[in-house]
Amino acid sequence: MDWQSTIKGFSSFLQLERALSPHTRDAYVHDIGKLASFLRMRQLDINPTQVELKHLTDFIHWLHELGFAKRSQARLISGIKAFYRYLFIEDLILADPTELLESPRLDRDIPEVLSFEEIQLMLESIDLSLAQGHRNRAILETLYACGLRVSELVDLRRSNLYLDINFVKVTGKGDKERLVPIGDEAVKYILLYIEHVRQRQPIAPGHENFLFLNRRGKKLTRVMVFLIVKQAAAAAGIRKSVSPHTFRHSFATHLIEGGADLRAVQEMLGHESILTTEIYTHLNTDFLRDTLLAFHPRSRHPKS
Repeated sequence: MDWQSTIKGFSSFLQLERALSPHTRDAYVHDIGKLASFLRMRQLDINPTQVELKHLTDFIHWLHELGFAKRSQARLISGIKAFYRYLFIEDLILADPTELLESPRLDRDIPEVLSFEEIQLMLESIDLSLAQGHRNRAILETLYACGLRVSELVDLRRSNLYLDINFVKVTGKGDKERLVPIGDEAVKYILLYIEHVRQRQPIAPGHENFLFLNRRGKKLTRVMVFLIVKQAAAAAGIRKSVSPHTFRHSFATHLIEGGADLRAVQEMLGHESILTTEIYTHLNTDFLRDTLLAFHPRSRHPKS
């Protein structure tokens, strides 16, 4: 059993059985290729079914020596574990060598968050008299109103807009669909964009259903959305490191600070685990203190 044919079978398994996105599938396949290259480099003439835990730990140690970040190491380990689960399911191995393979402990980085006032400044900094002003305002309004990932925003389709009932259908990770509520302000600017810009520009074949288009009538790239956000932050005089993801994080944080249920925010963000949502919903100390004083029975002032 050689590496090439086994990896090919693994790729088909990910596509047909796991329904992973092409991006995730390619990343997993690429990671297994790294493992195979490492074993060849060490002059170990073994096939995938002969790999043992010691080979895998040597591989992870080698990645660490090369300077791979902990998060990159963890992703590689996740891909390797998926590969050997596949071999075990297919009865190609009797024991899974990754059972005792540990991922590095990851630090829970808290991303930058914008205040509501800073978001307002960014929205108001966009010049609606410019050709793409309505589009850019609609993009920022949608990012903040729905907490979308940038990939979800650029893939947003007109056929998935239910603006009359304030919902949009979003395709997230693993091609999983979810309904996300959208506020009136974002709806207003999307309709203005459609009426004043989108309906008046030529649209490239195959891009008719994408909501946000560039000047050539094609679907926007993620890089373009990053540039739009960066330009709005600069125009608003905001010195924080701002990206489309900052809007997603701010969306979740503002909802939680306003009293929203964590499970509801999890659904809107499209997180499989509530633990992931907690990373996006850190609360400032003033809010925590005010919550304690308002609701803890031993913290309330006695009635006179």
